[in-house]
Formats: sequence, C-alpha cells, structure tokens
Amino acid sequence: MDRTPDKSLVWAFPTPDTPLLAVAYRDLYLAAEGTAQQKEMLGDPALLPRPWDPATCQDPLLRQEVWDWLEEFVVWFNREYVWDPNAGMIPSCWPQHPHLVHEIAVLADQRRRAGIATTSDLLEDGHRYAVPAFIDRMKARLKNQCDDNHPSWPARGRHARLLNEADTRLRAYGSDVTTLTQQLAEHHRAALLAEPTARPNLRLVDGSQVDPDTGEILR
Repeated sequence: MDRTPDKSLVWAFPTPDTPLLAVAYRDLYLAAEGTAQQKEMLGDPALLPRPWDPATCQDPLLRQEVWDWLEEFVVWFNREYVWDPNAGMIPSCWPQHPHLVHEIAVLADQRRRAGIATTSDLLEDGHRYAVPAFIDRMKARLKNQCDDNHPSWPARGRHARLLNEADTRLRAYGSDVTTLTQQLAEHHRAALLAEPTARPNLRLVDGSQVDPDTGEILR
C-alpha cells in the first residue's frame, strides 16, 4: 500500500481490483447475472469464495489479497469517517478481534457495492445506517479497552469453559432428540388406535340397497 502523505480533501475508496479479488467478484456477478452457460461453467455458486466472508476464501493468495484490501479499507475509513478518536476509530489491533474482522469485511463490501451503483441511494443508506450501526456495535463491544494497547481477550475463560463442557451439552442434545423421537412414536401409535373402523358400504340385494347398520331396504 502506498503510504505517501496525501493532501487531497478526500481519499478514493480502495477498490478490490487485485487479480484474484477481481476474479472472485466477477464470478459472483456471473453466478447471479450471467448466462445459463456461464452459470454452468462456474458450478455450485455456494462454493464460490465471498470476500465479505474471509473464511470462504480458501486460496492462500486470495486470502492475502483480502487482508491487504481490508487493511487499506480500515486506513481509508478512519481517515474519511472518523474525526474524534473516541467516536468510532477502528483500532490498529482489529485483526485480533474476530468480531471486527467479520463486520469490517461486510462494511467494505457494502461500500464497494455503493460505489459502483448508478445512483447515490446505496451510499446514502451506508451513511445513514451501515456506518453508524457498525460504530455503535464496535464501541459497545470494545468500550475503551484497546485505546492504548490490545489487552488479552476478557472472555477467554468463559470460552474455555464453553469448550470444556461440550460433552454435557452433547448429552443434553441427545436426550432431547431421544425424547422427541419417543413422543412422535407414541403420537403415531395413538393415532392408529384412534382411527375409526371403516363403515361398511351399502350392499345390493335383489337389486335393492340395504343399509348394513339398520338392515333397512333402501329403494
């Protein structure tokens, strides 16, 4: 990334135009808007990498391009959208916060889509909703913990307990599924027992219909 000081009044949005990122976005576009032949060539669209969800980018080179792009985006965002450092600046330790990684990737993609739209509607929606909502969530989760340095994860102990007690939860899930299976089986048996005996149909005797319940001859 070029770190040369830029005195422009506004910085241009860092578009994801590196080789593999450009291909990823092209494939996603074709999966949605391409011809039937193009869609067939792409295969299952669910398997396409989505840059707004970095974990889906399994090619190491593509993953590196995603990180480079998000790094540029954070620098751009802090310069263009934050004035007061206490009012929503993304901390330099953002890669060490998975919740920020997920949100920043989506925010960057939302801004990319707004930038290529033919009207300003998406950009206005971003200014009105996406950016303030992102800043509010970030401040609520981080508070002031990373203002000076990155502390250790406060929830590490509770997360370790979550992992250590996995067997207890698995047993609870199994018990619930077993109970549900038994309830469905009992309901099915009860339904079979409750089914009324089929009523005999009218019979023909010498050309006349006979009610099998009353024996009445119906002309």
